[in-house]
Order: sequence, then structure tokens, then C-alpha cells
Amino acid sequence: MTFGATGQAEPDRGEKGGLRTALAGLTTRGRSFFAAGVAAAICAYVLGQSDLLRVGLLLAALPLICATVLFRTRYRVAGSRRLSPARAPAGSEARVHLRVDNVSRLPTGLLMLQDRVPYVLGPRPRFVLDRVEPGGRREVSYRVRSDLRGRYPLGPLQLRLTDPFGMCELTRSFSTYDTLTVIPRVEPLPPVRLSGEARGYGDGRHRSLALAGEDDVIPRGYRYGDDLRRVHWRSTARYGELMVRREEQPQRARCTVLLDTRGLAFQGAGPDSAFEWAVSGTASVLVHMLERGFSVRLLTDTGNSVPGEGSDGFAGASQGTADAAGLMMDTLAVIDHSDGAGLSRAYDVLRGGNEGLLVAFFGDLDEEQAAIAGKMRQRSGGAVAFLLDSDSWVREPDDVSGPLDRSEERLRMLREAGWTALSVPRGASLEDLWRQAERERVGVGALGTGEGWS
Repeated sequence: MTFGATGQAEPDRGEKGGLRTALAGLTTRGRSFFAAGVAAAICAYVLGQSDLLRVGLLLAALPLICATVLFRTRYRVAGSRRLSPARAPAGSEARVHLRVDNVSRLPTGLLMLQDRVPYVLGPRPRFVLDRVEPGGRREVSYRVRSDLRGRYPLGPLQLRLTDPFGMCELTRSFSTYDTLTVIPRVEPLPPVRLSGEARGYGDGRHRSLALAGEDDVIPRGYRYGDDLRRVHWRSTARYGELMVRREEQPQRARCTVLLDTRGLAFQGAGPDSAFEWAVSGTASVLVHMLERGFSVRLLTDTGNSVPGEGSDGFAGASQGTADAAGLMMDTLAVIDHSDGAGLSRAYDVLRGGNEGLLVAFFGDLDEEQAAIAGKMRQRSGGAVAFLLDSDSWVREPDDVSGPLDRSEERLRMLREAGWTALSVPRGASLEDLWRQAERERVGVGALGTGEGWS
């Protein structure tokens, strides 16, 4: 990764401040010297002591001279910052590398380097750099960590300049900053083959004929590099130009991951809340299906689809898989509760065509929303639902009253609609639930439904 956020340090205040800015940078030592000099000069005037007057003038003038020289110092310093990695999972560390280059012909003095970071990432890092020779550079680094996903600004970088006597200290800042993206935790999932679904481009893949029947019914125009053995002479004679037979086009299996973000569907907050578990589970499934070669998209209850390329909203070609994955992770890094009260918009998107596999993470569902969720199954080749009862996540473990019966009723409604539905207790492992879903799908297939996980 290359260095970025390069710029030159600029004074925090403009030149108009002049002497006022310089005097404001006086340290405690500088102010003490100035006060002692003024006091000595007054005493010398009252007592008529010329020697004491010279000492007073020297004490008062020294911090003023240091402040003026420091303020007029024009160091040409370039700073840069590199994040490794730029996207860090929640709970893991990222390292920030800082580089300072002296691009002037004069050496610098002692530099104190400070980078601004949000409080949630840790304490503000500070470094002391020795004299930097002309054309020289210094590199330092520090670590940041956050248990909360989000986007956090880093910078701007600040340089604190001081004179050799410690009389004055000024701060100059760079104008640029970087952004650290903390994405949800991703849990590795075991590979599961789905019957009736193509596994990327591997064995058992689907193929869609670009023709209406046999592969020589609807030819296309010749393109440079086409095999001449596929020239369709009948169409060539008919259209007066060289035509070739179309071949079968491999079709990537599709997977839609639905995340319920309704504010009414989740209770509690923080990294251990039900909503954060759902966001982390969504990220895990997205990464897992992309690694298996599926064409994947992220869908929310608001009807928004990511990455949203083309008319179907799925990720594009294989060369854009990394970009699509990054876009979905960036979306999940900042996703929050929606104001919507229902799943109707998501259902409107899903009923538009065959969506392949559908994996959903639902919060609390009332009877109406459970019915809408049940209808989503109709246009999918397979459907797996993880139902998070947020009441159980905020309730004490020994409190077993109330909402458990309602949760079981919602699971029954989803299963009757054809979903493989699982309840997610507090602190559950997605890997274990993923394997449990496979076992339940196999069991359903053994009963003669014709669908199953293989």
C-alpha cells in the first residue's frame, strides 16, 4: 500500500496574528523569564541599579527573541500516513505508519509529532523526532483498535516546534486526514453445497443457453478471435455477414443476504447486542458465499441493494468481486437501524425474479411481518432464516417467561412457508447454526420435499 495524505505543515493561525501568536506560544519557562526580566527592570529603575537593568532586559528579551525566531521559522516538512489494513475487523488492531520528510535545504530542530485519533480508537499518539537533515525522513507507527464498527477519521497530523532553550512552543498542522473503516467481525463458515444451486463455476454449475432451443438457432455476428468452426453458414447467407453459433454461457449462482435493520425489531445496543450479531452474521455469509463463487448482493428491509450494479443488483463480473465485497463491508461498517416498520419493500425487490439462495437475518417478527417473510420464500431456490429474539438477548438467563412461545410460533410460520428457520440464542456461534441449518435441510430433503443441502 502506498503512502497517502501528503501535505505541508501550516501554522494554526495566520500571519496577521504575528506577535500575538508568538507570545501565545510561550512556555511556562518563557513566561517566567519574561516576568522576571520585567520585575528586575522595575527594581533597577527604582533602585537606580544599571547592572540589574541590563540583567532584566536580557531576561525579558530572551523569550521574545526565541518566540520571534521560532514563529518565523519556515520548515518545509511533508507528512504522510499509511493504514495497514485500511479495513480492520472490529476487535482487531490496525497499524498506522507516519512518515515525515524534510523537503527543505535546512535541517529541522527537535520536532514533537502528534496525530489526532477518536477517543474510541485509543489514546492520542505522541512522538519526539530528533533533528532531521535536509532531504531526510523519519518514520514512526502506532496501533489503534476498536470494538465498535464504523468509520473513524485519523488526523490531521500536528507538529509541535520548540526552540533550543524551551522558551516557546508552536503547533503547526497538516491539512489532510485518512479514514479507518472498522468492519464487522467475520466468522469463517464451513463449505456447504446446495442442491439445485450452482457452486460458482465448478462441478454441477448451471448453464443458461443464450438461444431459444439448440445452440445454433439464434446466431450472433462474428467477432475477432471466434472459432471459424462455429460459423453458421445458413445465417451468414441470410444476413449477408459472417455469423457464428452462440455457445452456452456459464451462469453464476446467486445468493441474496437479507438484513433486517428495523429499529422496532431489536433491543439493546453495544458490541454484544442482537443487532450487532446480525450484522456480523451478514458479513460472514457474504464473504463465505463470495469465496464459493456465488454472485452475491446485500439487501435490507428498506429495499436498498448493495452493490446494486445493473438491473438485478448483484455483484458484477469476477474481476469486480473484490470491489463488490469492499463496498458491502463498507456498507455494513456504518449501517444502523432504519425507521421502517415492515419488510414490504424488501419483499417487493425479492418477488421480481428467481433470487437463487436467500439467507435472512430477522429481528422480532409480529404475525404480519412473519407472513410477509414467508412469502419471500416463493421466489428463491432455497431459503435459510436466522431469527433473533432480542427479548432473550436482553433478558436475564434465569428469566424464561413470556416471549419464548411467540418466538416458537414465528419459527413455525417460517418453516411452514418453506424456510429453514433457526432461533438464535444469546451468544450463539454462527458456525454451529450454519451446520445445524445444513442438518435440518438434509432432514427436510429426506422427507421428500425434493430440496436439500448436499
